[in-house]
Amino acid sequence: MFFKAKKESEINLEQHEQLEYAHFRIKQKKRLYTHFVIFLVGSVFLVLINKILKYGETYDWFIWAITFWSFLFVMHVINVFFTQKFLGKDWERAQREKLVHKQKQKIAELQKEIETDFPLSQINKKKED
Repeated sequence: MFFKAKKESEINLEQHEQLEYAHFRIKQKKRLYTHFVIFLVGSVFLVLINKILKYGETYDWFIWAITFWSFLFVMHVINVFFTQKFLGKDWERAQREKLVHKQKQKIAELQKEIETDFPLSQINKKKED
């Protein structure tokens, strides 16, 4: 019965993690789409400022502003759709397990070093004396 309850709690935990990850991805994509709409509206606004209001009329500066903003938007797209696949939950889990394994190795090495420097047989002899 205990093992069954444990498995059910593990399943619930896994489902909770999947639900949280899905919620995170939805928010991330929503921010990307919002960024796209703001980018479109902002680009039109920049062109209007430069051409209609004749601010900086001698030079088409809006091209550079929109190009820079496009670069930022492309970086956002790469982060949401590509980086998350390569550096997503599975990658994080593997990195965490690797670090835990290294930490356990260090602890084992320290424990072995302590046992060689201070063997239990010497400690027990001192207690008996």
